[in-house]
Amino acid sequence: MSAAPALDHVVIVVRDLDAVAAAYTAAGFTVAPGGRHPGRNTRNALVVFADGAYLELIAYDAPSPEERWWRVLDAHGEGLVDFALLPRDVAAMGEIVSGARERGLAGLAERPGGRVRPDGVQVAWQSARPATPDLPFLCADVTPRALRVPEGELRRHGNGAIGIAQVRVAVRDLRATLGRYRSYLGQDAVVDDEVPLQGARITFTQEPGRTRDEGPCEVLLRYTASGGGEGRVQPLDVAPLR
Repeated sequence: MSAAPALDHVVIVVRDLDAVAAAYTAAGFTVAPGGRHPGRNTRNALVVFADGAYLELIAYDAPSPEERWWRVLDAHGEGLVDFALLPRDVAAMGEIVSGARERGLAGLAERPGGRVRPDGVQVAWQSARPATPDLPFLCADVTPRALRVPEGELRRHGNGAIGIAQVRVAVRDLRATLGRYRSYLGQDAVVDDEVPLQGARITFTQEPGRTRDEGPCEVLLRYTASGGGEGRVQPLDVAPLR
């Protein structure tokens, strides 16, 4: 892989979208309505940062046992459930997928996706999803990204949050996971047991006895300094989920 991909978004599955959106707003985040996903029982809201990455708050309006996110919600409750990388475009995503398959990564499933915003605008993307939840999925825009990910004032937050610095992933076997990342993104994707991204990084914690799915377990947000500019980095407080 010639260049590191960017982090697109982190997925947080919740039971009551309106209540959680209100709680995040009270915590100083600007929450933008997302819309509904045709053919699925889901709707979402977004917390978009100045660096272009965002938190997706997603809820189910009906049981959906065919979807892993629903199964995690049903078995373990609300929380971090997945994350996505942003290829340059659909063609670049195809190059990542074909390279991963050549390197022996099995089970990558490509599928179209879409959302209807509250204003009726239809948004479309193409995704590629690995077979194991320790790996992020790919999300490449078909319609302009600005339609899917709001720009402007919606990226400003009263609490000073400006971006996502790190996603920490809980895994059972670190060596096996790093091997899958090399197959997925290329041999040079892993540096000192981390995966550098554009403006962020993926780190890992090994939990051999983990009973829930492997996947993101912590997100570190970047905040402005009190005098302006980049300042502290600290974990996302998931208290609004409770």
